[in-house]
Amino acid sequence: MLLSEIQIKDIINVDSGEKLGYINDLEIDVQVGSIVALIVTLKSKWFGIFGEEEEIRILWSQIEKIGADVILVRTSYSKV
Repeated sequence: MLLSEIQIKDIINVDSGEKLGYINDLEIDVQVGSIVALIVTLKSKWFGIFGEEEEIRILWSQIEKIGADVILVRTSYSKV
């Protein structure tokens, strides 16, 4: 799977059912060549017009399933 293919998938928190946003970047461990975390830009109420977009880090171990359209994650993060 290519990065461009997963960047368009919605990130959904399975605990709350909330759509978090989209993948903005990856954190990679270059020593072993594996993905450590996804950097997700949160979906903003105001579409980023008023202020900076917020990013969160989702560890690879928190990913439950990568589907055709969504990535399901289990994280304690909750938007305010």
